[in-house]
Amino acid sequence: MHSDAKLVARIDRLAEAFGVERRMMFGGAAWFCGGHFVTGVWHDKLVLRLGPDAAEKAMGRDHVVPMDITGRPMRGWVMVEPLGVNTAAKLRRWIGHAKSFNDTLDPKA
Repeated sequence: MHSDAKLVARIDRLAEAFGVERRMMFGGAAWFCGGHFVTGVWHDKLVLRLGPDAAEKAMGRDHVVPMDITGRPMRGWVMVEPLGVNTAAKLRRWIGHAKSFNDTLDPKA
């Protein structure tokens, strides 16, 4: 997974506030909490695990596309195009949505 360095740096600056830690995943940057994926970067898009209901709702918003890198969309996940995260407030809001879903999951052992 190739990750846009500028978007990665922007997320790194927010990581501590959200309690997420960066790991490499498929050659790209991803942030986890409690052993679960929260967010990541695929090329220039923000990847979010929102859960099925929130992901479906998010699909109606501008600049949101299905999380589909293999030809088969992942249920409960979305990608946000660059214009959807072009301000700090937008990026924080999207990561907050993903972290809120993550907080409903039991931590992995």
